[in-house]
Order: sequence, then structure tokens, then C-alpha cells
Amino acid sequence: MTTTQLDQHQPGSVVAARATGLTKTYGHGESAVHALRDVDLALLEGRFTAIMGPSGSGKSTLMHCLAGLDAATAGTVEVAGRELSGLDDTALTLFRREHIGFVFQAFNLLPMLTARQNILLPLELSGVKVDRDHFDEVTAMLGITDRLGHLPSELSGGQQQRVAIARALVAQPDVVFADEPTGNLDSDSSAEVLGHLRRSVKERGMTVVMVTHELEAAAYADDVVVIRDGRVDAHLIEPSQDQLVAVLRRKVA
Repeated sequence: MTTTQLDQHQPGSVVAARATGLTKTYGHGESAVHALRDVDLALLEGRFTAIMGPSGSGKSTLMHCLAGLDAATAGTVEVAGRELSGLDDTALTLFRREHIGFVFQAFNLLPMLTARQNILLPLELSGVKVDRDHFDEVTAMLGITDRLGHLPSELSGGQQQRVAIARALVAQPDVVFADEPTGNLDSDSSAEVLGHLRRSVKERGMTVVMVTHELEAAAYADDVVVIRDGRVDAHLIEPSQDQLVAVLRRKVA
């Protein structure tokens, strides 16, 4: 296994999300499926990390456990310095609302609300006061200032995904998790969305963790975690495309 620990690579850096001995098993006995097997992983603040791997490797399960959307069978998950396993459903929901942002392949915008209303809805549901300056900065960075009064049906796929990204960013979460965020987009829109995610990391210091199966998408990331058979096969720091391709193509005994 080729693994490089990011917190060792950058002394003094803060860990945004950490898995220790993370195991996730579905079912019991002979029919049990081991989606994750004793995963140890540290992801740093202010980095754009891509999680890659073959279909069925466990990459989406890993993200769901890190994001508190799925409970681990064994091991621990820590996000923003808080261990998630000790939280009940209500506390976990509140923690996700306050500390985690989500961007999914399906844009998940409410069709009867404008772009502005969709972006602000989570804050309104939480009773959190809107930081108007931050809202203006995020929507300007994403290039949707002139589309805020439009319904989702009046926006392109790329614009809808940028609205979804804005919705994740306005709450100023500690970590943004993105699950195949460009899966429903054409190549031009994909490049646009990925460029905005990268800018949110470089210019705003956000932490983004993205699951993707696309090499072109991973090229926008600072670091790449490769999952194979439920284990971390490699944790690459600012890899070249040749290094990444070599790891993805190699056979594991």
C-alpha cells in the first residue's frame, strides 16, 4: 500500500476530518458485505481532496461515514474536532447543519423556489442570520449574481450546480463534501463547477472532499485518496497525472 499522511507532510496543519480504524459492514454472516475495512485517514483543512476508486470500492461509503450520513460499524470518525460516534440522531443532525456542507450529483434544488431562496433555505430552517456580505461574495465568486431571481427550471445544469455549491458555502461549514458533483454535467459545465470548487479552497480557505470516478475531475484536487476493496490503497499529495494514472491502473495482489 502506498500511503502518505498529510498531517505529517505539513507540520502544524489542522485535520478537518479523520477516520481511525473505520469499518463499515452491511448484513451479517456469510452474506455480509465489507464496504470499508479498518480505514485510517486524515484530511487537512484548506485542501481540495478527491476520493477515487473502482466501482464498489467503498469511496462513497467512506464519504458518507465521514460526513455523518452513515454510521460506522467499528472505528471512529472525527470532523472539526468532534467525534461523531457519540452523537445521537438529533445532535448529529444539528452538527451536520452547523459544520458540514453537501453538494450532490443531483442538484436537489426545490423547483418552486428561486436560486436565492434555495441558497438561503438551510439558514432559514436553522434560524441562522444571513451574513449578507458573505452571501454576496459567494454568489459573485460563483458567477450567479444575475441568476438569483430565477427558478431552477430557468437555469442550465451548470448554473443549478453552482447554486447548490453556494447553498453549501453560505453557512461557512468546516468541510464541504461533494459526491460526484459533475456527474450530470457536460464537460464545459463540469470544468466550470470544478474550477469554482477549487477557487473556494484557494481563495476562501474552504475544505472540500469530493468523490469522483473521473480523472479529469481529480486533476483539480490538491490531494487524491484512492480506495480499493474498502481500504486506502494510496494517499497522494499533489500527484502528477502520470502518478495518479499509475496508481489507478496497477493490479493489487
